[in-house]
Amino acid sequence: MGWKLRKSVVMVGMMGAGKTAVGKAVAQILGVGFRDSDAEIEAAANMTIAEIFARDGEDFFRLKERQVIARLLEEAPAILSTGGGAYMAEDNRALISSRGVAVWLDADLDLLWSRVRHRDTRPLLKTPDPRATLRQLYETRVPIYALSDLSVKAQANYSVHDMAEKVVEALTARPDVLEAR
Repeated sequence: MGWKLRKSVVMVGMMGAGKTAVGKAVAQILGVGFRDSDAEIEAAANMTIAEIFARDGEDFFRLKERQVIARLLEEAPAILSTGGGAYMAEDNRALISSRGVAVWLDADLDLLWSRVRHRDTRPLLKTPDPRATLRQLYETRVPIYALSDLSVKAQANYSVHDMAEKVVEALTARPDVLEAR
């Protein structure tokens, strides 16, 4: 069966939830483009997210992130992965829901920790107790992620493809977003 994507699908959720990997797999299943707001910001700035945070601070990064998300949502419908903090900004949430659909990849704290603990590419986790920092971010952000248009619960035993199929299944409940052809 073929699909027609009517609006961009924006992956939201915590670092380690799989927004990029699952987003790419969803794009492949649906035969549409994939965009990553963090990668677009890095390309535009010619530096990593961590370097932008260190040089210009989080407020500057969030401004650039908002501009990039707005630009990407103007383009043809695609799958868009965003940074973990992007959905925290009310204006980003409004923009995403007006021009696309937000899909929360809902992974629990233990699963997230198992995925991010061995990586040092997460500027927000460069703290003396990264697990406590992750828990604090989780507890602050989950009530906001819960505002997303759709949510898909992650399980430790799901492969990336399993999770992508669950996302497509959730999208089929939204004919304004995904239409069977």
